[in-house]
Amino acid sequence: MLASVASAVLAGVEGRPVSVEVHVSRGLPSYTVVGLPDASVRESRERVRAAFLSSDLAWPQTRVTVNIAPGGVRKSGSGLEAAVAIALLDAGGDLPSGTLDGVGVLGELGLDGSVRPIPGTLALVDALVQIGITTIVCPIENAEEAALVPGVTVRPARTLFELRDCMKGEAPWPAIPEPSVPDDDPDDGGDLGAVDAVDLGEVRGLSSARTALELAAAGAHHVLLVGPPGAGKTMLARRFGTILPALEPEEALEVTRIHSAAGVRIRGGLARRRPFCAPHHTISPAALVGGGTGRPSPGEVTLAHRGALFLDELGEFPARALEALRQPLEEGSVRISRQPTTLTFPAQFILIACSNPCPCGLPDAQCHCSDAQKIRYRRRLSPPLLDRFDLRLRVGATRADTPVGESSTVVAARVAAAVARQLHRFEHQPWRRNAHVPAGALDEMLPFTTDARDAWEAVCEEQLLTGRGAAIVRRVAATAADLDDESSIRPEHVVLAAAFRQDVP
Repeated sequence: MLASVASAVLAGVEGRPVSVEVHVSRGLPSYTVVGLPDASVRESRERVRAAFLSSDLAWPQTRVTVNIAPGGVRKSGSGLEAAVAIALLDAGGDLPSGTLDGVGVLGELGLDGSVRPIPGTLALVDALVQIGITTIVCPIENAEEAALVPGVTVRPARTLFELRDCMKGEAPWPAIPEPSVPDDDPDDGGDLGAVDAVDLGEVRGLSSARTALELAAAGAHHVLLVGPPGAGKTMLARRFGTILPALEPEEALEVTRIHSAAGVRIRGGLARRRPFCAPHHTISPAALVGGGTGRPSPGEVTLAHRGALFLDELGEFPARALEALRQPLEEGSVRISRQPTTLTFPAQFILIACSNPCPCGLPDAQCHCSDAQKIRYRRRLSPPLLDRFDLRLRVGATRADTPVGESSTVVAARVAAAVARQLHRFEHQPWRRNAHVPAGALDEMLPFTTDARDAWEAVCEEQLLTGRGAAIVRRVAATAADLDDESSIRPEHVVLAAAFRQDVP
C-alpha cells in the first residue's frame, strides 16, 4: 500500500514544500527513510513507533519505506513526524479514501503520542498554501500562528490518537486557542519588537546625537556614536526603538515569519513593533550574520530585519565579525553557501553603534593608552566599514543640570510623517526609504534646489568625498528635508548632512 501527504521543511527562513510518501509491503519488519534526510529525520523511526504504541495504534509488522520527495534536496528538522504517522495510517487503510486530499500535516511527535510544536510554522504554512493546500493540520500550540496565513483552514492537533479520530470523522476538531494578546492591545504581536519601557525624554542634552537618531529613524540611516564612557551614548541608543515607525502590513508578515523560523513563539498575531537586537560584543561572525554547521540559521542581522541592530562597544567586537557586516550593510541581505545549495537571508536593518575613541575612552589629558594600543583598537574599525555609516559624530559629556529633551512620542510623530512622505514618493519603486535609493536614481527621486546642489558640490570637493560618501550626504539631506516637510533639498539640509560625516574615531 502507498500513501502520500503534503508537508514542509525550513530552508533558512523560508518554507519548502515536500511530499511524505510511505510504502508498506510484505517482507521482514523494517523501517527505512530515504530522500536525503538528516539525523533528526532518520531518528523519526523511534519517535513515530513509540507514539503509535502509546496511542494504542497497531505498528505495522511489515516492510516500511518512507520517501521524502524531492529526493535531491536535503531535509532537516523533526516537523515531518506527524505527516509520516498519518501517511502510515492511510497506507494501512485506517483512514477513509480522499482524507488527505488538499491537506498538509506539520508537527513533531512525542513518545507519549503528543503532537508537539515546531519552529517556522508561518513560513511552512505559507509554502504549502503556494502549492494549493487548503487545510493545515498542525500542533495546537502553532494553530494561532498558522491561522495568520490567509485562505487556509487550520485543524489543531493535541495527540496522535485524537488526530486519527478527527480525520476519520469520529471526533470534532479542537478549537483554535484564543489569541493570548487582546486585539486592541497596542503591543499586539508579542515581544518580537518589544523595547524596554524607556523614553527619549529621559536623556539630557546630546542634541546633535538626538538629531542623528531622528534622521536615522526617518530615513533608515546607519549611525556611529563615538565618545567617552558615561557620556550617554548607550542610554540614547537604547531608546532608538521608541521612535521607530510601526511596521507596514507586509513588513509585519515578513518579520513575524523570520522570528518564527528562528524559534520564537508567536503570540497575539503579527509583529507591530520593529525588532531591536543588541548582541553582546563576544558574538561570533556566524551568530552575527548567520550560518553555522549543518542547517544554516539566521543571525542577528536577519533577526533585526526591518528594525535596528545595536552594537555597543563596537571596538570590542571581533574584527572578523565586524568585517562580515560590510556586505549586509551594502546589499541588505546575507548569502550563505553550503553544498549543495545557497540560502539568502534578508538583512535590511538600521545599524546603531557606540564606541570609545580608545580602549580607556578618557580625554587625551587623562588617557593612559599607549600608541600601539590605540592603533590596534582603531584597526578593528576598518575604513570600508566606517564609510558605510551614514551618520558619524562625536558625543561629549553633558552637564547634570541640562534640561531634558523632547519625548519619544513627539519625535516619533515627526519620524512617522517623514516616513509617510517617503512611502508616497517611492510608491512604485522597489525601495521604500531614502537610505536605500540607488545612486543612479538620486537626481530623479531626491531633487535639489539650485543653491542646494551648489552647496552639495562644494561639500564633496571640500571633504574629498568618495562616490558613496557623496551619495550618503545627499540621502541624509533628503531625510532632513522630509522631517522639515519640504518637497526638495535645501542648502541647510546639505550642511546638516555634511556635519554628520565626521572623521571618527
